[in-house]
Amino acid sequence: MAVVAIYDSGVGGLSIYQNVVARCPEHDYLFVSDNQQFPYGSKPEAELLARVQAVVTRLDQHHCIDVLIMACNTASTIVLPTLRETFDFQVIGVVPAIKPAAELSTTKRIGLLATPATVARPYTDRLIAEFALDCHVVKVGSSELVLLAEHKLFGRELDESIIGTILKPIIADPAIDVLVLACTHFPMLKVEIGTQPKKHGRQPRLLDSGEAIANRLVSLSQSLGLEPSKSATRVALMTDNNVELGFVTQLERMGFSELQHLTI
Repeated sequence: MAVVAIYDSGVGGLSIYQNVVARCPEHDYLFVSDNQQFPYGSKPEAELLARVQAVVTRLDQHHCIDVLIMACNTASTIVLPTLRETFDFQVIGVVPAIKPAAELSTTKRIGLLATPATVARPYTDRLIAEFALDCHVVKVGSSELVLLAEHKLFGRELDESIIGTILKPIIADPAIDVLVLACTHFPMLKVEIGTQPKKHGRQPRLLDSGEAIANRLVSLSQSLGLEPSKSATRVALMTDNNVELGFVTQLERMGFSELQHLTI
């Protein structure tokens, strides 16, 4: 029986979950949300590293995990080496899809939409230097989009004009033909994000990391010989019991049968 944990500070990990469960429905899945410390994108590196270690340690004490997907771009740019050195299970990180974006772009002008922390990380600059040196990358950092994605999942009404304002640097550059959604929350707003450039006669391709993570999990499942689960259970773990009803409803729609409290 294989157990795959998908971990984020908020609901962004659910966009990764939808991709991986479509490819590997035979595993047991734990969706882990550190909603007590949401959002991660505004935290200093040392604080974020300590928090992720605490959550994963607690998770490891209570659940037998085969694979952990760190479904947060901001955290992945910091914590992956430490997690891989500390724990025995496999760790998959989510990083900005700079490499495939550079390969897909014909104009060699790419948009990067991420949290302010991911935009500012040296790790992101290294990805650009390694895989997109022949491209001009327009970086846009937004924490507000993260909140809007959470609100959408909770069933609240969105003011799409806010998204248009955030995307102004992308819309202003008509040569951008690929837009990287470098936060796992942002695919939940793919329709709303895609609508804004269309209003100006533009249609850049929106690219996220969900498919790549699903491919990586398929590869790991094969190489590790992970056995299918007889039950294929779906359990959500939250660090704060104060969860909105709209979110619980969405979890049920995605196949989660149980909601538990993960005490840190």
